[in-house]
Amino acid sequence: KMDRELSGWSDPVARLRQALARDELLLYAQPILSLRESGHYPMAEALVRLREEEVALLPPGAFLPVFEHYRMMSELDHWVIRRAAAALASGSRVAQFGINISAQTLVDGHFAPEVAEALARAHVAPESLVFELDENDLLARPDAAHGFAASVKAIGCKLLIDGFGRRSVWFEPLKTLHVDFVKVDGVIVRKVASSDLARSKLNAIVRVGEVIGVGVIAECVEDQATVAVLKAAGVGYAQGFGICAPEPIERFCTG
Repeated sequence: KMDRELSGWSDPVARLRQALARDELLLYAQPILSLRESGHYPMAEALVRLREEEVALLPPGAFLPVFEHYRMMSELDHWVIRRAAAALASGSRVAQFGINISAQTLVDGHFAPEVAEALARAHVAPESLVFELDENDLLARPDAAHGFAASVKAIGCKLLIDGFGRRSVWFEPLKTLHVDFVKVDGVIVRKVASSDLARSKLNAIVRVGEVIGVGVIAECVEDQATVAVLKAAGVGYAQGFGICAPEPIERFCTG
């Protein structure tokens, strides 16, 4: 009863399956700017929205918890992969899409083979997908995260740790998981222009990233003052509403 009241749906599972089957979910993408190549957006993060009758678009916070509660996140992640692969196959203005991976998908042993199959069907190179693991999931489920990382790297996809530095600046997973990118947590990024501690954390991440070959992305960038600090620190990429708002993924397609 509580689930029904929170979601407003009489049968939440049926509503979610309908959304997946009828493509009532929409895929958006938020571009990620290269701070070393002016005007270049090499990557974008894929983001899901849900269209409801007589309503505009529901944000993720309105429906993702329902997917999680009914353990349907892996189904949603597979849907996102198929749509991202289709966008890449039609021609894309960005070379790579970042795909957020849920904790439930980390333990899905069928995920990597099905990703490889979807990419092969679409004739899309595996390195075009960058799987984003949240730092909290990595810390809570290290064995599952390592298994997932090994499986997707084996098929040629890229790996990113999201929310990096949220708890502490812990570099060991960058080497053991063979990570390609880290996204510096927004709590750090929002304070880099005013906090010595935030700048120290950022500088440490950038230095280690340069040594071991990990690209550094700053998330939640909201103004040009922050962009200037990030550039001075040597950060490679920036993402946020101060860079570009999310847009329907079709706007990234050239075909």
